Amino acid sequence: MGFKKRNSGSAATATVLALLLLILTVSTVYYFVVQTWWFPPAINEIGKEIDRQFMRTLVITGVVFVLAQLGLAWAVFRYRSRGQRATYSHGNNAMEAVWTLATAVMFIGLGIYAQRAWAEVRFKPAPPEAMRIEVIGQQFKWSFRLSGPDGKFGKYKFEAHPEQEFTRDPWVLDPDDADGKDDIILGPGSVIAVPVNRPVELLIRSKDVTHSFFVRELRLKQDAVPGMTVPLQFTATVPGEYQVVCAELCGMGHHLMNTFLKVLSPEDYDKWLKDQTAE
Repeated sequence: MGFKKRNSGSAATATVLALLLLILTVSTVYYFVVQTWWFPPAINEIGKEIDRQFMRTLVITGVVFVLAQLGLAWAVFRYRSRGQRATYSHGNNAMEAVWTLATAVMFIGLGIYAQRAWAEVRFKPAPPEAMRIEVIGQQFKWSFRLSGPDGKFGKYKFEAHPEQEFTRDPWVLDPDDADGKDDIILGPGSVIAVPVNRPVELLIRSKDVTHSFFVRELRLKQDAVPGMTVPLQFTATVPGEYQVVCAELCGMGHHLMNTFLKVLSPEDYDKWLKDQTAE
C-alpha cells in the first residue's frame, strides 16, 4: 500500500509561526515605545545621564532585535515546506566575521560612551562642601550616622580585635574622641534625609553580610561589603520621599530591609536635623 505525501500541514505551521513572530515583534516594540511599564523619573543629573545611556543601548539593541525577528519570520515563511527537495547551505564566513566585528564594536563603543557617568559616581572625589553620611547595612535594617556641626566623624571604640574592622560593633564610639561628641546616630530602621541640591557622599559598609544600597530614583546601587568602606556620591535635585532597599539577597529577612530617603528643602532639612539632635 502506498502513502500520498502531504506537505500542507508543514507549510501552514510555518506560516502561523512567521505570523506569530511578527505579532511578537510589533507588540514588544509597542510596549517599549508607549512606556507602559517604565522607570520613575531620575532625581539627579547622573541618573539622567544613565537614562540617556540606557535609551541609546535600548534603541541600538531594539533595532537589531526587530531586524533579527523580521529576518527570522521571513526565513520561516520563505523556506516553508512545499514539497521541494531540501538543500544544504554551508554558511558565509565573510558575513559571520562582519557580524561578529560589528557586534563587538557596538558593545565596546557603548561601554566607552558610558564610562563618564560611571566614573563620575565611582572615582571622582566628592566636593569639599559635600555632606558625608555613613551608611551601615546589617541584617535586616539600614543605619546612618551624621558627622554633626564639626563635620568630623568620631572614632570607634574597638572591642576585641582592633585590627579587624568587621569585628567591632558599628555604633560603639570612643568616648574620649571629641570629634564624636556631636555625631548623630540614626539607629536600625531610621529614615535618612538630605537637603536638595547639595552634594552628598555616602560611606557605605556592612556589619555582617553583603548588602546592597539601592535607590531607584538616583539610579545608584552599591554593595555594602564587610571589612570595606565604599564611597558613593550624588546630588538630589527633586524634593520628595524615595524608598531605599537592599538589592542583595542577605538572608531570610531580606524583604524587611528597606527605609526611605527624604530630599528636603534647606529649611525643612534644618528642622529635621534639629529633631534628630533632640532625640
